[in-house]
Amino acid sequence: MTTKNLFKAALAGTLLSGIVSCDNSSSDPQASDYPDKIESITLLKATKSWDGTTYGSYPAGQPEISVLKIAVPPNSALDWHKHAVINAAYVEKGEIQIERKEDGKTQWVKRGQVLPEVVNTAHRGKTGDQGAILIVFYSGTTDLPITEPVH
Repeated sequence: MTTKNLFKAALAGTLLSGIVSCDNSSSDPQASDYPDKIESITLLKATKSWDGTTYGSYPAGQPEISVLKIAVPPNSALDWHKHAVINAAYVEKGEIQIERKEDGKTQWVKRGQVLPEVVNTAHRGKTGDQGAILIVFYSGTTDLPITEPVH
């Protein structure tokens, strides 16, 4: 085999192995990601927030539900804030520590877990090396802000 033919064979082999090993997957779930039958799993059913405080009644007014996707970079802290409405955060990726301002009480929440958040209590989230992506569901009314800063 000549040097030229050897080079062509090596190049063809390299290209072919690159094509075969290409990862054409996407973030879309594959058929194998689904169960064989319909499933419904309760991720959270709560009458109290993570710190043990019982939820009060929903506020009067036109109901409004808001769903936010919140990305918190690694080694970051959200500003202190509070929510006037009942809400729950699902950790889609990473982990986050929730800290209550009044006494420093904390709770870690990791990927796949749901946190029933505190209402009208100053708190913040802090991430470690992983960061976090949260899906947060707020059940409020059209005239109430879902988040208010606390100084």
